Amino acid sequence: MKKNVLFMTQAAIIAAIYVVLTMMVATVNLASGAIQFRISEALCVLPFFTPAAVPGVIIGCFLSNVLTGCALPDIIFGTLATAIAAVASYKLKDHRFLVTLPPVVSNALIIPFVLKFAYGLEGTIPFFMVTVAAGEILACVICGSVLITALMPVRKYIFTPSVTQ
Repeated sequence: MKKNVLFMTQAAIIAAIYVVLTMMVATVNLASGAIQFRISEALCVLPFFTPAAVPGVIIGCFLSNVLTGCALPDIIFGTLATAIAAVASYKLKDHRFLVTLPPVVSNALIIPFVLKFAYGLEGTIPFFMVTVAAGEILACVICGSVLITALMPVRKYIFTPSVTQ
């Protein structure tokens, strides 16, 4: 029972942080569009530490897309891209560097079609693949790696249930 509460609490906190970070970046118009840098995507590396990060980032992405006024296809397929990335990152949890790559690949393959067809942005699918991948590399590979490094010394306090539970 306490393990379920811990899981749900961790997932909810991760979702909330994702939303807050996305809303902050949205104020400077970097949360969506052809060139985007969602710092919240760095949280997609958290499956390295806990399976609760999988629903956490998925829910966080969904809520962020709704709250920032994304088009319905973006809400659906953007959340799907994050879900694929989160599950794949969890499957790669034993590989510190590889865990950062699924969000880059997933978003680079899915989001360009959303940008082109849901928003009608000028540009080609390959161009959008490059811009989306670049933003994901900055957020997930670079910032995500920094996040992993920062959390490593405290991971047992944050992500592991205490012995008394």
